[in-house]
Amino acid sequence: MPHQSKFERPVHPLSVIVLAAGKGKRLQTEKSDLPKVLREAAGKPLLRWVLDHVSFVLPAQIAIVVGFQADRVKEAMGSAYQYALQTEQLGTGHAVAAAAPMFQDFSGDVLVVYGDMPLVRQETYHKLVTQHQGSQADCTLLTAETEHVPDYGRIIRDEQGRFAGIVEQRDCTPEQLEISEVNPGIYIFRAEKLFKALEKLNNDNAQGEYYLTDVPLLMLQAGDQVETVMIQDEQQILGVNTLEDLARCNEILLKEDT
Repeated sequence: MPHQSKFERPVHPLSVIVLAAGKGKRLQTEKSDLPKVLREAAGKPLLRWVLDHVSFVLPAQIAIVVGFQADRVKEAMGSAYQYALQTEQLGTGHAVAAAAPMFQDFSGDVLVVYGDMPLVRQETYHKLVTQHQGSQADCTLLTAETEHVPDYGRIIRDEQGRFAGIVEQRDCTPEQLEISEVNPGIYIFRAEKLFKALEKLNNDNAQGEYYLTDVPLLMLQAGDQVETVMIQDEQQILGVNTLEDLARCNEILLKEDT
């Protein structure tokens, strides 16, 4: 069972959606056909690290979106969580929408996190939740200012410094590529606003997928309040896509545990 949290419980009802449906093609080796989130770092599956770090919301609902080897993930994580099945991998927005039926009667906030990002600390998630609920925003994004910019979307701000959108790296102009504030893909939403915006998503892009990154701008255009919480820590936002990423996470987590 997840450990007891040292943090106070959120002020408003809070649930979590953990995206854990991916195969992790670049992690597939002759030695392992495990889904990405079950690969281990410092002796624990990546997904277990994430679930432990969001455990301050328990006993509220934590829904895990599964896909590749879904039964294997369910068996590994156990019955403390609910599971939504993403039958096809059609993007992060599509993955969150797969969990929507679980939240039909839920009035509160939904924190959306990735099951392959084990380094995001519990303090960071809690700060995001606290500032979101304190500002009464409809959506709050975690952003990170980094010296070595990863392949993440850049945060665009208006002349007043307010959030104005996200541009994926492949779509950035040379000037936008110089932006050091990035989007690691961690958000908290008012539940009803999130699922309403998801219905407006389209897949008019090169990958033909539905992207959660489009939702904050859709909400902004609808007149909703969108805020950001910035961290200055490129280590926490490392996601695991390659064996090198996995080795780096393993090294960091082992150091933090000593």
